[in-house]
Amino acid sequence: MEQLNLPPYDIRLKDVNGRQQIFDVLRRRYVALTPEEWVRQHFVHFLMEQKGYPKGLLCNEIELKIGEKKLRCDTVLYNKEMRPRMIIEYKAPHIALTQKVFDQISVYNMLLHVDYLVVSNGLQHYCCEMNYAQNRYTFLRAIPDYYSIV
Repeated sequence: MEQLNLPPYDIRLKDVNGRQQIFDVLRRRYVALTPEEWVRQHFVHFLMEQKGYPKGLLCNEIELKIGEKKLRCDTVLYNKEMRPRMIIEYKAPHIALTQKVFDQISVYNMLLHVDYLVVSNGLQHYCCEMNYAQNRYTFLRAIPDYYSIV
């Protein structure tokens, strides 16, 4: 897998029928190792180990429904009252972070109404802080530490 712009961590891989799997610390199971999953696992560990995000407040693969359509958020950060605070959308390193990616995460946010939106392809990372009172958002210079957003 490709070198990312994220700190390394103690990766747990295994081979199942000729296919590699990576351990997802949040789902507590091995999942298929895809380029997007490689980014997700590195980013989740970055949030927990470098930014102080509590493991118990992060969830991967959160299902949402709009009518009959099912959507899936890559990662959601909740507060202690289990209200969504941040949506994180991952793309494989070779996928550009275009307006289409921001449109995708915005659809999820219409349902969750979070304070922060994050997109990453493992090489580039963007974080927006939402301001609903003024109907705008601000791009932050870096992913905030957990204790700065609680």
